[in-house]
Amino acid sequence: MMAVERGASVNTTDAYRRDLDDAGAFLAGEGTSLTEATTDSLRAYVADLARRGFAPSSQARRLSSLRQFFGFLYAENERGDDPTGPLEGARKTAPLPKILSEDEVERLLARAEDEADAAEDGSGAALRAKRLLALVELLYATGMRVSELVSLPRSVLRARGRVIAVTGKGNKERMVPVGERARDALARFGEALRIGGGPAAAADERQRWLFPALSESGHLTRQAFARDLKALASRAAIAPARVSPHVLRHAFASHLLQNGADLRAVQELLGHSDISTTQIYTHVLEARLIQLVADHHPLSEEAQQHAGKA
Repeated sequence: MMAVERGASVNTTDAYRRDLDDAGAFLAGEGTSLTEATTDSLRAYVADLARRGFAPSSQARRLSSLRQFFGFLYAENERGDDPTGPLEGARKTAPLPKILSEDEVERLLARAEDEADAAEDGSGAALRAKRLLALVELLYATGMRVSELVSLPRSVLRARGRVIAVTGKGNKERMVPVGERARDALARFGEALRIGGGPAAAADERQRWLFPALSESGHLTRQAFARDLKALASRAAIAPARVSPHVLRHAFASHLLQNGADLRAVQELLGHSDISTTQIYTHVLEARLIQLVADHHPLSEEAQQHAGKA
């Protein structure tokens, strides 16, 4: 149901499966099964998550998986009740997204470009360096989710316009603009891919993906890109622990808002279905808004000093 009716990705359904397997294992130890769980047995499972040191956010996600599961059983008349109804999850505070400064992102991109320039054309190292440059430029230029980025089709190289179609969560398609730098990096990688041929995969699979790889999916994995990105950060003298594909997505949104972008537009670009998800990025506006009031409010000291000089 999650995959077909709701269009959930493989990563999402795998996460649900892991959550339900974990709950099932605990309940089996309590002498019951997952489908026959009671509110009390599920409450004991949630308490066990806390004892095992799960963060409130992780506990909430496990409970959400259980709610979805028992909601499905109830809707399908497999159960006459939903035992998760009375359960209360751990209270969680929404963490502020980690971001990099504009200068740090520029250092990261400059390092990737220098390495792509230095690599010998036609070599495997050149192909990997230009692939990494295309990946980071595209990610920062568009704010795509990493799963959307690594699974882009090869047809992106043939796109002549300044926008590309991205298939996001729930198989929803959105158009995202691509800046000149990212388009140039993409063209360089496309040329290297044409010369180098990419990994030795079946011809049809090799032609299908923009970032082909010898993986089960046929394209670069999220984990492999994350490792390459952290290594690039280290070479750019940025702490690898501070850098991930999701951090670059955060930086994209935060830097847009810092520079005056509309929140609704950023929501569309990120592919968020609810604007409340996007609002977390507005924390970056605080310093700018404080300065704005200090500079222009008629009763502020800065504004009065300005008026006195005039």
